[in-house]
Amino acid sequence: MLIFNETFIIDDAIATEWLSWIKSDHIPAVLNTGDFDSYKLFTILDSPNEGITYCLQFNTDKIERYSDFFYKHMDGIHAAHNQQFEERFALFHTLMETVEGLSD
Repeated sequence: MLIFNETFIIDDAIATEWLSWIKSDHIPAVLNTGDFDSYKLFTILDSPNEGITYCLQFNTDKIERYSDFFYKHMDGIHAAHNQQFEERFALFHTLMETVEGLSD
């Protein structure tokens, strides 16, 4: 399984607005691409950063599906996020793969 992880560091002042928007707009936009099957949203409890840190993970089964998202959809989806919360967050993303043979 492949996991596309987005880590957001959000200013405290916009935390409630951001969380509402991410649930109502961002997550549906990513899932509506058809490139991911599910997601999980986490709050990082021991983040060394100022503000609130969230990790949003989307799951897919094939690198081709992730590539489709990356090349066709990611820039537009992130542009919408940037427009909504300009200069009040930091974002980085990673692609991970589960290691076979380990129990959950």
